Amino acid sequence: MIRTTPFHERTGALNESGLWSHWSGYLAAEKYSLSEKFEYFAVRNAAGLFDTSPLFKYRFTGHGAEAFLAGVLARDPRTLEPGRAQYTLWCDDRGFIVEDGVLLRHGKDEFVLTAAEPNFAYFADLVGRRDDVRIEDVSEQWAVLSLQGPRSRRLLASLDGAIDRLDYFELTKARIAGRKVTVSRTGFTGDLGYEVWAKADDALAVWDAVWEACRGYGVLPFGLQALYMTRIEAGLLLLDVDFHNSRFAWTDADRATPHEMGLGWMLRGIAEDDRRFIGRDAIRREVADGTSRFRTTGLVVDWRDWDRVHDEAGLIPPKDHTPVQEEMYVYDDDGAQVGYASSFMYSPVLQRHIAIVRVPVASAAPGTRVNIEIPVSHHYVHVAAQTARMPLYNPARKTA
Repeated sequence: MIRTTPFHERTGALNESGLWSHWSGYLAAEKYSLSEKFEYFAVRNAAGLFDTSPLFKYRFTGHGAEAFLAGVLARDPRTLEPGRAQYTLWCDDRGFIVEDGVLLRHGKDEFVLTAAEPNFAYFADLVGRRDDVRIEDVSEQWAVLSLQGPRSRRLLASLDGAIDRLDYFELTKARIAGRKVTVSRTGFTGDLGYEVWAKADDALAVWDAVWEACRGYGVLPFGLQALYMTRIEAGLLLLDVDFHNSRFAWTDADRATPHEMGLGWMLRGIAEDDRRFIGRDAIRREVADGTSRFRTTGLVVDWRDWDRVHDEAGLIPPKDHTPVQEEMYVYDDDGAQVGYASSFMYSPVLQRHIAIVRVPVASAAPGTRVNIEIPVSHHYVHVAAQTARMPLYNPARKTA
């Protein structure tokens, strides 16, 4: 049975396109307006509202919660102070990524971890008979409203001044419409942004207060299509598109390690890390032996070559389409396939076609020339491109 989020009474009324997708069993808007670019530009120029409620949310409590998570998560949660959050991931024994999420630390012995797919049974099995840590699935107890874009800070701070003082990846208690909420300076757009955590019963009152505060400032609700556009620009990886859960992948070709996915920065100092977290030994061997198979990096298409191949076919070079989130192959100058793009789009802000690609380690250095294969007039042609460091779009306001 398809479920609706606590905000659906409002989002449903705003969805002029009538287009919905399924996200973790919930209805999620593909786009609200007739063009996802309206919503995209709202996020980049003003602000956009996104319903993040379908995320799975797991609460870990008890005096053993920190030690438990330190033995499971690849990024050390012991460095996380109460009132802060961190992007993290968890791996299997072979060092392959299971999934990623955001860990929020509410207190000394209280954490909340988000996940895109169900992980409760996985974590509960690891907890086992321990009596010093408790795990709860609080997914349905909380509605999460994301306000992303350059005006998000001022608009939310008008509802509670505590929000104005939040640093990047910090969280605070606040009140909106008289309801207790938690606000974190987090998001999935690579821009200045916040996520408002409200109890499910308070969701509509919180939405109405935020929506009223946004009135007249060019703020729009945005759906999955605009979200995908912003996250590709920001180099933010999407499960089942840019990487796969190692527990469910058929072969190692669909599995990846943190270093292969460009997330090795989480594991700096792993040689001296005293934690026995899951996958540590395999990751150490990968680093020591240099056995990474590939790197995940950005790619920028040569606009002159893009225009050339379309001009020669008698076509107007297309620069307006939704993201392609499936494999597009990448070649070297000799015509040998060296990798593939998992996400591809035209960036309106950068005015370039861009991608997230997997290429051999030797081809991953920024500025390396490659070619990407695209269909033109029912034939595949190669277009010149070069690798680039992610994020491809990284405004200073995101972390300022």
